[in-house]
Formats: sequence, structure tokens, C-alpha cells
Amino acid sequence: MSLVLDASLTLSWYFDDERTPAGEALLEAVGEEGAVVPALWRYEVENGMQMAVRRKRISTAYRDISLAELRVLPITIERAGDDVVWTAMIGFADRFGLTIYDAAYIELAQRRGLPLATGDRAMRSAARALKIELIRA
Repeated sequence: MSLVLDASLTLSWYFDDERTPAGEALLEAVGEEGAVVPALWRYEVENGMQMAVRRKRISTAYRDISLAELRVLPITIERAGDDVVWTAMIGFADRFGLTIYDAAYIELAQRRGLPLATGDRAMRSAARALKIELIRA
């Protein structure tokens, strides 16, 4: 696995107004080298797609095709125990003013020693403070 991938960056691959050349390159890299994500990633991605359908940004058919494409990418779902939630993630959330959801990506990147791919400003700031390598797309 090459990196920890956050949900917002994943979703950007599927919306024309959010796509970037760097994001496309990241998608290609994930396709070749894989990524790891916390278990909540699936919920966040599916929720983002569902909200896009409700807001009429995308069709249900496009959502379903996009989710099927994501399922075939070599993305490993990390299933850390609850002990991580009750300790490291809450500490990162407190220390950096993050949601628990965002802290899950930070904790995973730090524990696995992997770079973090996110465009989220607060997560990037926390990663820099923790000396986690960042990938911007």
C-alpha cells in the first residue's frame, strides 16, 4: 500500500468541477500501488455520493457505476480495534481540533507510517505537526 486516502479526495475523482491533473495522477497511483483507508471511508464515500444524487449533481446510475469502480481498486480497509478510537483518535481530535472521522485518517497514517492524501486544510496541518508525509491532489 502506498498511502492513506481520505474520502473527500476520493470523491473529487467523480465530480467534474473537483477533478485536477494531480488528482487523476493519484487515482492512477492508487490503481497501481493501492491505498489503505479507515473503515469509515466507505460510509463517507457512499454518503458523499448519495448527497450528490439528492442535490442533483449526479444520477443514481453514475453513483452506482462510480461505487462499483471504487470496489475494484486495491484499497484496503483498515479494521483497527475500538481501543484506537478511544485513545489515539480522540487525542488527535482534541489536539488539532479535528472531527473523530478526520482524526481516523491521521491516526492510520501515523500508525502505518504512510503518507496521507488529503486536501483538507486542518488534516494537512495536523499531519505536518506529526511529521506525516503529505500528498496533495
